[in-house]
Amino acid sequence: MIILGIILLVVGFVLGISILWTIGIILLVIGAILWLLGGMGHAVAGRRHYW
Repeated sequence: MIILGIILLVVGFVLGISILWTIGIILLVIGAILWLLGGMGHAVAGRRHYW
C-alpha cells in the first residue's frame, strides 16, 4: 500500500492530476499506520503482522 501510494504521488505530480496526488497521500498514510501497528505487535485486521 505504501509503494502504491508513492507511485500514485509521482504519477499525479508528473501528469498534474490532483486526484491521483490525493489518493496517493491517503494510501501512503494508511499504509504507514498499518505498518507501524503491525510492527508494534498489534493485530491489524486479524493479522499479527502487516506487510
